[in-house]
Amino acid sequence: MTVTDPKAHSGASSDPSVWVPEAEVDADEDDDMPLSLRLSIADALTLANATCGFLAVYFTTTGVLIPHLTNSGDVGVVRNNAATAVLLMLCASVFDLFDGLVARKLRSSAMGAELDNLSDLVSFGLAPAYFVLVWGMVVGDAHEPLSALAATVVLLAVVLRLARFSCVTMPDGIFQGMPSPFGALTVVSIVLLELPFFPTLLAILGVAWLMVSRVEYPKPRGPLAVAMLGWIVLGMGMLTAWAFDAPGGELMLQTGCSMQVVLGAVIPLFATARRFSAFRDHRREVRESRAETAEAASRS
Repeated sequence: MTVTDPKAHSGASSDPSVWVPEAEVDADEDDDMPLSLRLSIADALTLANATCGFLAVYFTTTGVLIPHLTNSGDVGVVRNNAATAVLLMLCASVFDLFDGLVARKLRSSAMGAELDNLSDLVSFGLAPAYFVLVWGMVVGDAHEPLSALAATVVLLAVVLRLARFSCVTMPDGIFQGMPSPFGALTVVSIVLLELPFFPTLLAILGVAWLMVSRVEYPKPRGPLAVAMLGWIVLGMGMLTAWAFDAPGGELMLQTGCSMQVVLGAVIPLFATARRFSAFRDHRREVRESRAETAEAASRS
């Protein structure tokens, strides 16, 4: 099949009956498409984030779930695989931290925002939810339905949180609801603390609620981003020490997980206190303005 191109050979002829092969037209259109679909450096980091999330699911399945179902596998090997899965989630959070920084410094493709949301869904929605599900299967068959429910709630909370992030405009530097990477790491930390089942379940549901809440969280920029990166690296060191059964590794892991959970609980309190303080200051300014207006009116 062929088509006419009225602009073809414009320098030689304006005859609209000049025939151009369709393949040439398609080639010209294809030349334009990659300009908007070409991946940037930030996009490559985002895809690395998704890869880490998928591998976390893989290690949770092959290293924790399958040995449990087949009643095989050394305890140390299972612990190493569980630690590897969590380490991959930590790596995903590092990639998620840097893809935003790189996108702001350099550029991001037209797919950047969509890639980021989809990758976050894998690494900070599916991976931690699956980790919770497998935890429930390992701790006992009687608790499996409740752990499946908690895992579903975590996954849906991340889905809703990411969808709202795409639709709601917030002030610069502020997240509404607990960020999904922070929420995923908090959920995993709760599981690794090895508390009794029902307190663990309630804590996981609490984190899921925080992710869809209207509590404000600061975006990791500047010194806060550096502090977060340092905290992630420290967490990697603690997990590695625990995985290889280093002296004090268990204590270090418990300490790190406890601090992560405490941060997850304290930040909303600070945010609530800040909002209350801002509301109180606004009320005081309104009262002072009314008092000044009344005083000016009495003088006149």
